[in-house]
Amino acid sequence: MADEIAFPKGDLMRGKKGLVMGVANHNSIAYGIAGQLAAQGAEMAWTYMGEALERRVRPLAEGLGVKHLIACDVTDDASMDTAFAEIAAKLGGLDFVVHSIAFANKDELKGSFVENTTREGFLTAMNVSAFSFVDVAKRASALMNNGGALISMTYLGSERVIPNYNTMGVAKAALEAATRYIARDLGPKGIRVNAISAGAMRTLSLAGISGGRGMIAQGRAFSAMKEDTSMEGVAGCALWLLSDLGRSTTGEVVHVDAGFHMMGMSADEEEGA
Repeated sequence: MADEIAFPKGDLMRGKKGLVMGVANHNSIAYGIAGQLAAQGAEMAWTYMGEALERRVRPLAEGLGVKHLIACDVTDDASMDTAFAEIAAKLGGLDFVVHSIAFANKDELKGSFVENTTREGFLTAMNVSAFSFVDVAKRASALMNNGGALISMTYLGSERVIPNYNTMGVAKAALEAATRYIARDLGPKGIRVNAISAGAMRTLSLAGISGGRGMIAQGRAFSAMKEDTSMEGVAGCALWLLSDLGRSTTGEVVHVDAGFHMMGMSADEEEGA
C-alpha cells in the first residue's frame, strides 16, 4: 500500500508548489505520487469531488502535510473556475500538476466494445478522462509564470486491445494524443507535459473493470521482469518528470510496467511453440 512505502527523502521539490488531482484512497496512484513529492519537499493542494470523497481523503492529506483541499468537478466549468481561483489564492502559482482522473461507465467496461458502448457513455468517458486534462492544462499554465510540468496517467489499453478496457482504452488514446498537443502548445512557456503509462495496480479504477484483478497477475506473468508494477516505480517516474531532473523531456508517454508493454510473446509460449 502507498501509505506503507518509505519514499526517499530529499529536496528535489523544495520550494515547488503543485496540484494533485485524483486521490481516492491510500491505494491511489495519485496518492503514491503525492507521497513521493511530499518526501522531496513539495507544497501541494489536492482536489476532490463530493463530501464523501473529502471525508476519505482528508486524513490522507493531513498525513502528508497537505494543507489545501479544494472542491472541483472537472465536468463543470463553474466548479473549475472556482477551484482554480482558490488554487491561485492559496498557492499563488503552480510549478506542477498531477492529473490522475478517469471515468467510464462500469457496464461498458466488459464484453464487446461495439455492442456495449453508448453515445452517452462514450462522451462521458472522453469528457472526464481526456478533455479534463486539456482544460486543466489551460488553467494551470496560466498560473505557471516560471515554467512548470504536468503529467497525466494512462495505460497500455490506449495502444493495444485489452479485454474489457473498451471505452476507457479509446479515452486514454485521446488523452495521450492530447498530452502531445498540449506539450507542443505550452513548450514555448517552458512547460513540460508528459504521461505515465503504469502497469495494472490495485486501484479503485482497476476494480471497476470486469476481470480487472486478473490483469495484475497477467501483467506480472508476461512482463520482462516477472514482477508487479510498483508504486515506488511509478512515483519515482513522476518525481523525475515533475522535478528539474526531467528538463528537456516533454510530449512523452513513459511506460512503468516492469517491461510488460514491450513483450510480444512470453517465454512460456515460446517454449511451448
